Amino acid sequence: MKITLDWLREHLDGDYSVADVVATLNRIGHEVEGVENPAEKLAGFRVAKVLTAEKHPQADKLQVLTVDSGDGVPLTVVCGAPNARAGLIGVLGLPGAVVPANGMELEVAAVRGVESNGMMCSTRELELGDDHDGIIELPDDAPVGTPFADYAGASDPVVDISITPNRQDCMGVRGIARDLAAAGLGALKPLEVPTIIGTSAPATEIRTDDVEACPAFFGRTIGGVTNGTAPEWMRRRLEAVGQRSISALVDISNYVMFDLGRPNHIYDRAKLTGALVARRARDGETVTALNGKDYVLTDTMTVIADEREVHDIAGIMGGEHSGCSETTTDVLIEIAYFTPERIALTGQALGLTSDARSRFERGVDPAFLDDATAIVTAHILNICGGNPSTVTRAGTPPAEVRTIDYDPALSATLGGIAIAPERQKDILAALGFGVIEQGGRWLVSVPSWRRDMDGAPDVVEEVTRITGFDAIASVPLSRADGVAKPTATPEQLTERRLRRGAAAAGFHEAVTWSFISEADAAPFGGGAWSLANPISEDLKVMRPSLLPGLLGAAARNQNRGAESIRLFEIGRRYLTGAEHPTLAILMAGNKRARGWQAGKAAPFDAFDAKTAALALLEAAGAPADRLQVMEAVAIGNIWHPGQSATLRLGPKAVLAEFGALHPALTRAFDVDGPVIAVQIFLDALPAKRASGPARAAFAPPALQSVRRDFAFLAPTGLTAAELVRAIRGADKAAIVDARLFDRFAGSGVPEGQVSLAVEVELQPAEKSFTDAELKAIADKLVAAAAKVGATLRG
Repeated sequence: MKITLDWLREHLDGDYSVADVVATLNRIGHEVEGVENPAEKLAGFRVAKVLTAEKHPQADKLQVLTVDSGDGVPLTVVCGAPNARAGLIGVLGLPGAVVPANGMELEVAAVRGVESNGMMCSTRELELGDDHDGIIELPDDAPVGTPFADYAGASDPVVDISITPNRQDCMGVRGIARDLAAAGLGALKPLEVPTIIGTSAPATEIRTDDVEACPAFFGRTIGGVTNGTAPEWMRRRLEAVGQRSISALVDISNYVMFDLGRPNHIYDRAKLTGALVARRARDGETVTALNGKDYVLTDTMTVIADEREVHDIAGIMGGEHSGCSETTTDVLIEIAYFTPERIALTGQALGLTSDARSRFERGVDPAFLDDATAIVTAHILNICGGNPSTVTRAGTPPAEVRTIDYDPALSATLGGIAIAPERQKDILAALGFGVIEQGGRWLVSVPSWRRDMDGAPDVVEEVTRITGFDAIASVPLSRADGVAKPTATPEQLTERRLRRGAAAAGFHEAVTWSFISEADAAPFGGGAWSLANPISEDLKVMRPSLLPGLLGAAARNQNRGAESIRLFEIGRRYLTGAEHPTLAILMAGNKRARGWQAGKAAPFDAFDAKTAALALLEAAGAPADRLQVMEAVAIGNIWHPGQSATLRLGPKAVLAEFGALHPALTRAFDVDGPVIAVQIFLDALPAKRASGPARAAFAPPALQSVRRDFAFLAPTGLTAAELVRAIRGADKAAIVDARLFDRFAGSGVPEGQVSLAVEVELQPAEKSFTDAELKAIADKLVAAAAKVGATLRG
């Protein structure tokens, strides 16, 4: 929201500077994003008169001018503008001035052998318009030597304010003025609402057939208008806040919106057929909006239409074919109240933003329809002339009075500032609230423009922010004597260890949105939770997995030339029952770059994912050596069949899933090559013991361990992990480790079987193993392998 100091003075009386305005706005909760003084970029430019204009001796298209800049010493200026001539009064940029359009600093320089002391400027060069066919021509009475910024009235500072979504009342200059007046910076001027007596009934019927989305539709017609150019003061203010002046009628509509925060629309009545109605759109109806784009509508959207076609996407943008032009003579004014939720949903569905939408979806003042109609009418009559009709009031706006039960002591107990009751009354009155005392408590009536007020805490916020949050005393928190106790929960400590472990393993942490699009959520089973009022359709569904965000990050990195991508994220998945803390890893591109030692670059594979998953599970305290590798959980087409699996503690407790993502999924996210991923489900990790260490302190064995190799013939359906786990359980006291070191299938191995070679480490306790003891352990080991279908290879 932008305002100018001159425009603010239209509503706020007092002696204040732009610095006072900025300081007060920041103090009362309206963050100022910037202040721009247009006069600064026009420094060094003066009103100047061309005394003589002669042909350049060495260039056919250039002229040599002598220019009076007001200091009595004529300057020589070389100029190529076709309209440069003796007697013209224009704008001269002196040496040292910086041209706003291109940032070029002017200096004394020779142009084809003739010294030039500056530049005569066009409107485009000064960023005052698009005309570049010639230099600026000012009226004959323009005072020569005057700084051009002063002459053009461009010395009015522009303040850019960030308005929070709950403060629609401050989406107009008057709302800002009201808050500043309540804070003590000047006095709010009364709003002048003219009384307009209509001379006849409206020439066009107005009604609302969609009272849910448009409960009130006010309007009137005006005949015999002349749509010329808006007054200079109106054009200057609109252009200062970034609005291009189009015509008197369009500028009036925009001016009222920015001045009073009240969107409105003015139709060319000659382009309407029959009654103008607020109704639901029909599926498939189209409209060409003022931005020149065509939009396909659905029956969930509200439109303004006549008997022939749709003219307006209600509360968002008008139609191109019913707008006012220089030939407009009869108009219809629309002042309507639209339900904020409907406007927001329609705008999101169409991907269409506008100044009107930003106000309607926050909630405009429902009690301001009559006054707004009168104010817009008065501007039209004063600037364009015409004969107004009476006002049609279709429907009833939701303008019921709301009250809040309030205890003034809450400013101290809840807000942290003890504010005298009389001062609180003054603040609330200045903001438009009413106060009735009832036995020590107050009944606070809420003004119609404050849709955000809901309860006593909101009243506390109003009185404390106007007083100033910096008045809240700094009070240290109480704490127990002695050494501070740890505050991190076991879950937070686990996340901390995982974060450090992943970073130490070479992964880069990513933080992605918790909201994704419905299309991105679909491959992962769809989103269980959708937002009713999302920022955009791409951020509508709460993510069922962390992988969509990481895939999007990988695609962006690949588009920027990254050849090896290693990302991880710790966050929440949002499923039907609850939210689940999860760690996700994604690897794409090259694991190892090409080189003279290894040759070609090597891509990541599923075994890299398994290695990372086991290492991080061990860091989290999970019994990694006891986990089973089992098939992946089938949810859509996430995982590549045959290149993915799960890590489980028992047959049902899935701690992690890992492997290659399905090629169809990676193509949908525009990620090249095989993509490897891991998801560790932190809420599935076994809890640590309630007391005492999870395992005894490490004591180095006194005797050397013994290693033996065993080769087994096993069915091809038996996984190596199952065999290794059976061998480890054969004698838990003696066998401390077992690992697969060879797998062979082919010559010498029966069909349907595979040879698996396992190295077993045996650790004696108090004395070395005897041959008999080793044989007994080997027999147990072979018997355990036989139970899972493996036989010792002869």
